[in-house]
Amino acid sequence: MTKDPAALADARRRRADRARQVADVLRHQVLTGAYPAGHLPREGLLCAEFEVSRNTVRAALGLLAAEGLVERLPGVGTTVVTAKYAHGLHHLAGLAETLHQHGEITNEVRTSTVIRPPALVARRLRIPGDEPVVYLERVRRLDGVAVSLDLTYLPHDIGAPLLGEDLAHRDIFVLIEQLTGQPLGSADISVEAVNADPHSAALLDVADRAALLMVERLTHLADGRPVDLEWIRFRGDRLTFRTQLRRNHAPGQPADRRAGNH
Repeated sequence: MTKDPAALADARRRRADRARQVADVLRHQVLTGAYPAGHLPREGLLCAEFEVSRNTVRAALGLLAAEGLVERLPGVGTTVVTAKYAHGLHHLAGLAETLHQHGEITNEVRTSTVIRPPALVARRLRIPGDEPVVYLERVRRLDGVAVSLDLTYLPHDIGAPLLGEDLAHRDIFVLIEQLTGQPLGSADISVEAVNADPHSAALLDVADRAALLMVERLTHLADGRPVDLEWIRFRGDRLTFRTQLRRNHAPGQPADRRAGNH
């Protein structure tokens, strides 16, 4: 008897939906170190844990393998092949400050120069449009493996003194604080997914059109002055962002009312 095509399509859709659910849980477990030996449980154990079919488990593992997170080998099973590192968004810190426990961060300084800023950059840094800025382009590596491509704009009075510093091994945040004598205070951040262009892909050692995490960050000193505008392309297979959010208005009360916009 020929099965109803609509029923078959519905079964495939439900299996794909369930595979994504399983993959999400397994991805979290991999990234949080639930498998310290690097081996995921056998398919039979995963079927029992998630109460799904073997085909669904295989589809879920296939999703993780396509991300480059695990590798599946006959007779060996599924093993973790790529380490991801958590980058907290709740604390303003440089990459070396954030990932120091995982290894050494070094910077390949590809460009360090003084330029006339694009109009947007001048506005964001609150400087006259004809005032020069320092522009830096760096490929940042963790124990030799590329993790990000940073494009940085600094006001001239902040950036010029830094050109003589060891930018290959020191975080700009720390240098800015030392130069100004005051701490950094806050940063405005936006995060979006982008595809790697051929140039970025080559620098980061990823495939052309690979998924990257693009962070735009405008950092201010404690007195509110903007001093560092960056566009950072992070390798999505190396970094994961984490933070904690709090809901501090009464349940059922619109957030805009709490802010006084009513």
